[in-house]
Amino acid sequence: MFIFGYFISALARLVDVVLMLYMLIIIARAVMSWINPDPYNGVVQFVYRTAEPSLGAVRRSLPIRDLGVDVSPIIVVLVVMFLRWALVPSLEDLGRLLVP
Repeated sequence: MFIFGYFISALARLVDVVLMLYMLIIIARAVMSWINPDPYNGVVQFVYRTAEPSLGAVRRSLPIRDLGVDVSPIIVVLVVMFLRWALVPSLEDLGRLLVP
């Protein structure tokens, strides 16, 4: 059973890294909206394609759309931070419980 515990601990670290990278992509997308980069650049296209599904979902669900300021990156970053603070420690604790 200890192998499963180590697997869960490794999964917790992997989830933490993926969430951190996604948060950086969301922040990069917000900064790109200020500077208007070349839309044909591969990095810009990757950031847009990666961030836009979650940002679009938040924009569609917001009751106030005509604020003049896009608050969807802030909301997505807060959700990612919550997942890093709640999900990752829970997985780490579960992994520690399974290792004797």
